[in-house]
Amino acid sequence: MSKKALLFLNGEVPTIIPIVENYGKVFCTDGAFHYLEKLNIQPDVIAGDFDSVNPNDFPDTIEIIQTPDQNDTDFAKTLAIIISKGFDAVDVFGASGQQQDHFIGNLNAAFRFKNQIKITFYDNYSTYFFADKKTTLTGYYDQTISLLPFPECKNIVTKGLKYPLYKEDLNLLSRIGTRNKADDDNIEIEFSEGDLIIFIINPDYPILLA
Repeated sequence: MSKKALLFLNGEVPTIIPIVENYGKVFCTDGAFHYLEKLNIQPDVIAGDFDSVNPNDFPDTIEIIQTPDQNDTDFAKTLAIIISKGFDAVDVFGASGQQQDHFIGNLNAAFRFKNQIKITFYDNYSTYFFADKKTTLTGYYDQTISLLPFPECKNIVTKGLKYPLYKEDLNLLSRIGTRNKADDDNIEIEFSEGDLIIFIINPDYPILLA
């Protein structure tokens, strides 16, 4: 079984859908099930508090996991479930759009779990993820690349970007690295301290999919 999971959240409905057969299991939060039905996708697992839907209405072939704890987000609780089932990577759709406070909450959850599982987000406009201290990107020539410190990142060195950084710091409150450009087909991004989210503004994002 693939060690990568697929997760749908209740944000903006994705317009490009990955090949679900490439994943070990398909998960969704209870609020996302309504659009998966329209897309003819049946998840393997649905997680949530089910305060607005009846879990008895779902097919018997779907595993239902109730997560009533209101002290955490549905995304964070579902990530914990995915990790407990042995997955080491997850592609996430529907994390942005709709209510933007949910989007910020989803980034916070990803930050908390980033050392336990590789999380890659996809929406209708971009791909984004927490970078390793050394990250290489291939196949994005002329695409917009944004570097977002979370909340700060130090000694950043980049190769292959139109506006390179050399041992420079970014801080969410003072200087961020949005709207850079891939000047080469191979991009290298390194840093020594902190955390960095890389956004690839690219409507043709499936190049990264499983």
